Amino acid sequence: MTHTKITYFEDVDTLHLSIADDAEAGSVEISPDVTAELNADGELIGVEIINASSYLRDKILESAQARLLQLSKKVA
Repeated sequence: MTHTKITYFEDVDTLHLSIADDAEAGSVEISPDVTAELNADGELIGVEIINASSYLRDKILESAQARLLQLSKKVA
């Protein structure tokens, strides 16, 4: 059965996104602090983000700043 579940482990500042019930057979580091979890067929079953609070904050701020810069160029 497939499900989507997000779990945040505050004590270690780790966010885990599970998108399938399959057992993890391997993993691939996507970027520092982000790991893709794979099943035996090599399909994505989850994503783990360590240092999640700062990682997500930085990504959201980066995206918002880029969008605001685009908007300010249209107004000018």
